Amino acid sequence: MLDVCLLGTGGMMPLPRRWLTALMCRYNGSNILIDCGEGTQVAVKQKGWNFKPIDVICITHYHADHISGLPGLLLTMGNAERTEPLTMIGPKGLERVVSALRTIAPELPFEIRFLEITEPQQEFEFEEYRIKAFRVKHNVVCYGYSIEVDRKGKFDLERAKALNIPVQNWNRLQHGESVEVDGVVYTPDMVMGEARKGLKVTYTTDTRPVDPIIEAAKDADLFICEGMYGEEGKEAKAIEHKHMTFREAAELAAKAQPKEMWLTHYSPSLTKPWEYMEQVTELFPNAKPGKDGMSVDLKFEEV
Repeated sequence: MLDVCLLGTGGMMPLPRRWLTALMCRYNGSNILIDCGEGTQVAVKQKGWNFKPIDVICITHYHADHISGLPGLLLTMGNAERTEPLTMIGPKGLERVVSALRTIAPELPFEIRFLEITEPQQEFEFEEYRIKAFRVKHNVVCYGYSIEVDRKGKFDLERAKALNIPVQNWNRLQHGESVEVDGVVYTPDMVMGEARKGLKVTYTTDTRPVDPIIEAAKDADLFICEGMYGEEGKEAKAIEHKHMTFREAAELAAKAQPKEMWLTHYSPSLTKPWEYMEQVTELFPNAKPGKDGMSVDLKFEEV
């Protein structure tokens, strides 16, 4: 199960009931944070989640509304006596930017490991999931992210028995290891079925509509997409500032066909995003206006 929480949905500036951009996902004890705008710590506390087990922080780009909450968060994690290394992923210049921000949080009891994105598309493998970064189109270098969890095939108990594989070796085969018994080598493919459908969450903000977003969000379980402007007549402003309208986000979803789309990263002037959803659902019916604290538990499909 992949837990997803949209911590903050605001762009540019926080509002009384809308924190700046942040998303947290949890899978099997591992926590992933994408962006860390002002108010992220409060949003995490309101959700009832914890800071200490955050393993990876991904930054989309280096505008203040996406990273201004980071120094305080790092300080809180340090005060929680965290000692495990923290991995950070972001565009080129990540270490320099974070080091500058750490002027106000200089002493931390844990190591930060920086993974800088240098290609239009780049993949980062972790033990139980992968994070794929894809370049989008903003007025500074900016990336979206997909979090993907694979699901192995089912263990074929009868096949394992027919091959006379000792029970004590089954677990190793299930975890992808080959085993040797009395001179005979058994490989996982001998007892494991075809891989089953996994889980995928795709997240992008601060961008014009571009094809890499469609490719990344294709068949995602959840597509979280910027909807800076919902009102009519904002198209020119969206183009000028390299953002998107609700309609443009819906057009991307209609092409990518995720199971569901949430809108996020609203302009401060957009106080009631739900009032503009008709134009979205006309193009992509399973769309919702995101709000702070909105969450879902994504589960593997049962076959």
